[in-house]
This record gives sequence, structure tokens and C-alpha cells, in this order.
Amino acid sequence: MWSTDTEALAVWRSRLRWRLRGAWLWPTFAVAVAVDAVILARLPFSGGRSDLVGTFLAAGFLNLVVVAAVAPLGGAMLARRRPSLPRAVAADRVGTVGMGVLFAILVAGGVAHRPAVVANDADAAAAHAAARQLALHQAPPAYLPLHGEDTWQPGAGLFRTCFAGPDPRRDFCVLVRTDEAVPIARRDPDQRPNATVAGPDNPGRQGG
Repeated sequence: MWSTDTEALAVWRSRLRWRLRGAWLWPTFAVAVAVDAVILARLPFSGGRSDLVGTFLAAGFLNLVVVAAVAPLGGAMLARRRPSLPRAVAADRVGTVGMGVLFAILVAGGVAHRPAVVANDADAAAAHAAARQLALHQAPPAYLPLHGEDTWQPGAGLFRTCFAGPDPRRDFCVLVRTDEAVPIARRDPDQRPNATVAGPDNPGRQGG
């Protein structure tokens, strides 16, 4: 009886040890999503800047791909090479390393894309100034003083800035192109707010 209990305790300890060794995946996932969201917001690897909500969703999706696809496949391959390693622990290790690799890729891509982001920031500032200038001269009195600014970038070199008015369904909106030497601004006859046209959670929107 004593021998059986000792063997059972040894097996239990062994399993516990493996479980503790293979318990890094989901804690790493939680940290990786938060960190990668900040990286994507500060150092986007494509396009312009996005808000933290959009980058959080993107970071969650990318890390979930690592957990759901890379970890099981890589874990199975690692377990074949190391038969003494339980498959669950192998998947945990591969997934944890995979999220670290994803972080490195995002940082490298963000650094490489930073000059384009800086140039886009300059375009956005020029577009915002041009939109305000036109609105100050053409907006009806009900929209003055200008307030509630909301800018959306629907494409490269194109910005739409809207200013709030007495009717929340009708803004004074200005379209600005920045692909010329001097920004070209014109009033948008469509008075729907950017939140309606682009969607309230569109990552290309920026509140003024």
C-alpha cells in the first residue's frame, strides 16, 4: 500500500511539474495583447495611426492566431522530436515563443514604417489646418465657433474633417486632398458625421 501511494504521489508531482512548466501560454497572451496594442498604436507597420481600441482588436486577433494555429502545430512537431515532453507543454512553449516572435516582427515593421507614419502625420496636420480655414470662412453661423472636430482618413492623401452643429445628424464637413504641393479643400455636400459614414469604431478616425 505504501509503495502504491508513493508511486501515485510521484506521478502527481510529475504531472504538476509539467503543468506548471506549461502554464505560460495564457498569461503571456494577456500581456502580449496589451503590449502589442501599444506597439501598433505607436509604431504601426502599415497605413497611418489608429486608436487604441482598433489596435487592441488587431493585437488580440494576431496573438490568437499564434495560440490557435501556430502553437498546436509547432507543439506537435516539438513533441515528436522530444517524446518525453507532453504535447500540451510543447504547444505552450511554442505558443509563448511565437508571441515573442510576433512582438519582434511588429516592432521591426513599425520602425521600418515610421518615416511613412511621420509623413502621414504631417499630411494630417496640414489637412486639419486647411479644413479649419475653409470652415471659418464658409460654415453657417450655427457652426461657429468651430467645435466637435472629427477627422477621418478614408484613403492615402485624403481627409474628411467634420465640425459639430446644433443637429447631431448634420455636421459641416470638409474634404481635403494632400497629394498636391498645397492642400486642396472643399466643402462636402454630405453632412453626415464621420461616425455615420465611417463607423464609430473606424481606426482611421481621430477626434479633434
